[in-house]
Amino acid sequence: MNELYPWQQDDWARLQALRARASQGLLFQGQKGVGKLSLALNFARALLCQHPLANGFACGVCPSCHWFLQGTHPDFRFLQPESETEEVEAGKKPSRQISVDQIRGLADFLGMSAHQGGRRVVIVHPAEAMNANAANALLKSLEEPPAGLLFILVTHKPQQLLPTLLSRCLVFSLAAPDASTATRWLAGQGVKNPVDALAIAGFSPLQALQGAEQNGIDARDKLLRGVKQPVTLDVFALTDALQKTEQVEIVQWLQQWSHDLTSMKLTGRLRYHPADEALIRKLVAPLDPLNLVRLQKYLQTAKRESQHTLNPKLFIESLLLTYCQLMHV
Repeated sequence: MNELYPWQQDDWARLQALRARASQGLLFQGQKGVGKLSLALNFARALLCQHPLANGFACGVCPSCHWFLQGTHPDFRFLQPESETEEVEAGKKPSRQISVDQIRGLADFLGMSAHQGGRRVVIVHPAEAMNANAANALLKSLEEPPAGLLFILVTHKPQQLLPTLLSRCLVFSLAAPDASTATRWLAGQGVKNPVDALAIAGFSPLQALQGAEQNGIDARDKLLRGVKQPVTLDVFALTDALQKTEQVEIVQWLQQWSHDLTSMKLTGRLRYHPADEALIRKLVAPLDPLNLVRLQKYLQTAKRESQHTLNPKLFIESLLLTYCQLMHV
């Protein structure tokens, strides 16, 4: 089960140089949806393997590998929010945070010696989900870690972590794959229109795969058909058609569309909608560039509000009405 995504070969090679380095913390950072957690798990499993292969992968047959796959390895811990696990008490709303109790729950683990006499590994994912108390509790462990213990923090939002926490970790940055590699992989996963799916997801292949599985492309197509004709757009009909779609996704699609409108107006280039170049060029020709800037700023605010909207229908209507107003010549 040593499977890397096609774009992670160079990352894996770089990781091998870190195997013998004495570091109490590694920070895996990079764009959401590029496979950071998968790589971290592969690395942790390889570090704990009793007979690693020449290429650095775990052997897959030793007792350590079997424990790891069964989730019972005595030298490994994995911390994540309750909302990311399948085991949640009935009637209890799962927390989206990693709590201080979860960090403190590592006390016995930290106090023990390694079962195999070698490495021990703790993965925290996503690291930005730690609340302030949890982050401070983890910091104490990072400042004076037991010998052989490695913390791997996985995040796509390093700016949300405590600076003191960052200073205790060696940063390992994962780049997003090039579009051709990601598109080929998505096509191999059976994704229809992989080029469009990748663009929808902001060029994050795992996000693109998830979006395709959730039929996000159909909702996006409905939105784009409407915004391509702002003069005749039926705001209320389109709102009804999008009511079952997550508000944050609608805002993200509008941000991508707005980005290309602005980019075409100012530079003549597109990023997310290359197939619509002729239409976008015609659409932005008479527009005031300031209105396009206002649209982008409005959508930035709307994205924050989309997480807490109480009335999805009114929120979507407001989005579309504002778009039509700012696109009016």
